[in-house]
Amino acid sequence: MELHDVWFVLIAVLWTGYFFLEGFDFGVGVLTRLLGRDRRERRVLINTIGPVWDGNEVWLLTAVGATFAAFPDWYATLLSGFYLPLLLILVCLILRGLAFEYRAKRPEERWQTNWERAIFWCSLLPAFLWGMAFANIVRGVAIDAGKEYTGGLLDLVNPYALLGGATTLVLFTFHGAVFTALKTVGGIRVRARALAVRLGSAAAVLAVVFLGWTQLDRGDAATLVALAVAAGALLAAVRAIAAGREGWSFAFSGATVVAVVALLFLALYPNVMPSTLHPDWSLTVSNSSSSDYTLTIMTWLAALATPLVLLYQGWTYWVFRKRIGTQHIADDASPQEPART
Repeated sequence: MELHDVWFVLIAVLWTGYFFLEGFDFGVGVLTRLLGRDRRERRVLINTIGPVWDGNEVWLLTAVGATFAAFPDWYATLLSGFYLPLLLILVCLILRGLAFEYRAKRPEERWQTNWERAIFWCSLLPAFLWGMAFANIVRGVAIDAGKEYTGGLLDLVNPYALLGGATTLVLFTFHGAVFTALKTVGGIRVRARALAVRLGSAAAVLAVVFLGWTQLDRGDAATLVALAVAAGALLAAVRAIAAGREGWSFAFSGATVVAVVALLFLALYPNVMPSTLHPDWSLTVSNSSSSDYTLTIMTWLAALATPLVLLYQGWTYWVFRKRIGTQHIADDASPQEPART
């Protein structure tokens, strides 16, 4: 296996980690309006991800940075062709971070409600747009012989991409509902279980159609295995949450996200961005990668830094592992209240 193949796998792993962690993160953000009945319950939901949301986004920064360094042509074509959707995602992530930090700085209900709405919309839109983006990457876009994207914004809005966006949105919200049930006590926990069953059923329908379409269009034996794993894990997650086994359900919902992302990257390889204009103009792992020297240096750096990042993030989740409920929330927020509480 060549170094550019290794880095394709590593980038796939980084995106998988990002969607596994930020997936339930986005899901909880969406649930602040769907599940939280009042300010106190919405604060409970926000507190479940308060200590970890920013750490989850490190995976995105690392994935984008690794793409820039290992596959500069892929990075350039992707960011130029998908400029507006990615810009909207970036704006949402910035506003979402501000909402987490500033929501509790003032006690007024209007102030906190507006920031909570920002958390909702800035969780919903990226969850949808990431699915659209990756669906278009797998499907292929208009790339010419000069590795330039020649399509327009409307070319990215197609039935397959819209289905991909709907699938990731519902799947992430289901993942977030399972995480909420795992991290809370009382009425929120009970309602999160019930909502997770309904969301899981909807996610199963969307995933079967989207992944089946992908399999028919670009699939092989490896993607078929990933499809089977995704379907089995999703059904197991729904059954586990219906039985009140939140830990197993979260493990299975996470496995579903991993299998879905793996299927997309397996369907993509050896391309990184297929061209719909001519197969020879597609960006591949070989014609869009950096030099072997660059990839070698990156490999050594990744081998040294990755274990430290994993240990630190694992320690964070361990420290904040306890369940919370409305009884842990103070009556009124104050300007001195710490962020993300």
